[in-house]
Amino acid sequence: MTVDEFVEKKVLPEFRPIVAAIRALMKECAPEAEEGISYGVPMYGKGRALAWITPGKTGVSLGFRIGASFADRYGLLRGAGKHARNVRMRSLDELNRPALKYYIKQAVKLDNR
Repeated sequence: MTVDEFVEKKVLPEFRPIVAAIRALMKECAPEAEEGISYGVPMYGKGRALAWITPGKTGVSLGFRIGASFADRYGLLRGAGKHARNVRMRSLDELNRPALKYYIKQAVKLDNR
């Protein structure tokens, strides 16, 4: 299944614009990251996961494998795990482009170490 097929089949219509915006930001800020389906969700990375998009019934999350290591000046990262963190959005109005770019760039920088 391609990511486009996933979005068409698995993402509620009201959340597709959020997913489209996240995909565009990933392409802009992490152009070297490959987009594909892994573990049943859209995943970005180069051999290992960098970030992933998880749609649900109430919104969309953008998760980061090493998000617990990020600086969080926007205060949007959620999660209690040892490594991963995510940003949750319920509408395009909640999609904070500067914050997501900030987090994506950190993910790329930390992944390249």
